[in-house]
Amino acid sequence: MTRLLFLMMATGCDEAPTLRGMKTHSVEPASPGTTDDLDKDPPPEEEASWPEVDRIEVEVESLLVHLDALQEIADNNDGNRSAGSAGYDASIDYAAGLLEDAGYAVSLHEFTITKEEELRPPELQLLSEGISYEAGTDIATITYSGSGEVTGPIVPVDLQLPPGPSANDSSSGCEAGDFFGFPEGGIALIQRGSCSFSDKTTFAMAAGASAVLIFNEGQTGRTELYGATLGSSGADLPVLALRFEVGQDLADAAETGDTNARVMTDVFHAEIPTVNLIAQTPGATEDVVVVGGHLDSVSRGPGINDNGSGAMLVLELALAAAREELAPNNPIRWVLWGGEELGLLGSIAYVRGLDDAEHARILANLNFDMVASPNPVRFVYDGDGSHTSSAGPTGSAEIESMFQNWFDAEGLQVEPTAFDGRSDYGPFIWSGIPAGGLFTGAEQRMSAGEQEIYGGSSGESYDACYHEACDTVDNIDPGVYAEMADAAGHAVLSLAQLEGGFSLAGPPGPQLLVPMANSLGGCHSHDTPQELR
Repeated sequence: MTRLLFLMMATGCDEAPTLRGMKTHSVEPASPGTTDDLDKDPPPEEEASWPEVDRIEVEVESLLVHLDALQEIADNNDGNRSAGSAGYDASIDYAAGLLEDAGYAVSLHEFTITKEEELRPPELQLLSEGISYEAGTDIATITYSGSGEVTGPIVPVDLQLPPGPSANDSSSGCEAGDFFGFPEGGIALIQRGSCSFSDKTTFAMAAGASAVLIFNEGQTGRTELYGATLGSSGADLPVLALRFEVGQDLADAAETGDTNARVMTDVFHAEIPTVNLIAQTPGATEDVVVVGGHLDSVSRGPGINDNGSGAMLVLELALAAAREELAPNNPIRWVLWGGEELGLLGSIAYVRGLDDAEHARILANLNFDMVASPNPVRFVYDGDGSHTSSAGPTGSAEIESMFQNWFDAEGLQVEPTAFDGRSDYGPFIWSGIPAGGLFTGAEQRMSAGEQEIYGGSSGESYDACYHEACDTVDNIDPGVYAEMADAAGHAVLSLAQLEGGFSLAGPPGPQLLVPMANSLGGCHSHDTPQELR
């Protein structure tokens, strides 16, 4: 089957595009600006005035109606709603129509992605042993790999075998020194972990590698074949992902000194436009609360939990705000992001395009990604970094507390999840904008301790259909969806009614002013088939 994947290249926003299968909306496009400079200081902070609020109320039945609509769209469009596809265009059309009917002026923020078509499945042969590995089971082309056919020796690069106990224990290929003495034309065998696939590939190319093989790291949950992307950097040599056992076999063979191998990839790229969808409430101030979730699916399936659940929560919150004629202190900007599954492409394009004034007016970002997993745990992004290794910019801790307090009042336990920028909130925190959000789990497995608290099945994935064709309307837990919707409605309304900005009291978290050009070290708070590391 032809595999369609994408790469973003930022464009201007002078015209709202007309996409195939989509109504033409007579609206002005969102214009986030033109500057690429994201190293901005946040606006001066004042003591917060937190109002007594409940929530924007949505009914889970309405959310499920929207998910049924997305399922029907996918069924009518090759089984998916991936960025740049007819299914994505139809998803945009569905949301835009409802928002316009509710009285919103809908705008479409255009950016460009590069469609990658795999013309032939990849090939890997260990010629010295007469072994051929199977595409789709043992090996896969990493997105934005170059094309080519090469033969050369397998050269292990600073491998950690057996693997360490934790993910990212391996730093194989993460620095130039790992390639000291690397032979020109060798095929680099690298272990996943610690740095981006792009970094590993860049160092390998600089060392003279003719191809790169990156095998899974080897811990529980990191042994099977995985999808990956090089992000915007790309490569001009073949780059493959391997399941752990294949990498271990190649490493063992390399010890004999006779590991001549053949690698082949054949891919084609073409640029096409796609969009983020934006609508906004009025407000008394210019301090905008950006509330978003990605609308695109992977190409393997309809993406109903990932992330129809988050996107339709954003949509229904927007519709409920319109029905209630909400007049908040701070305007709410509802955004359905495109290209998240390909490396946060829509949110990166949007934040990159903000001028200084627009950037300064963004009070906070809320992100909802996978909020109805079938074997769920209630996760809140760890804004203060107290339980994980990453904290968000000042204000993120207070957003985390906002969610925590809601769940506490409802008698519901939650767990922190790493606030490392691996979903569409990433570009916001990298540029110093506070953020927060919710998540119910992806392909990682539920622990016995979590089962005692949340029910479900320990040892099983939170979402066994994550990024698969079975991520359908049957892959949803309506109960947890309703809980997350209530918490989301509370947080959105709290921020919309906030006066005076965020307080400096409490653990603020660092200002993560990472240049956007270097932001592609990770993607998703849940691992993705197009992972960056």
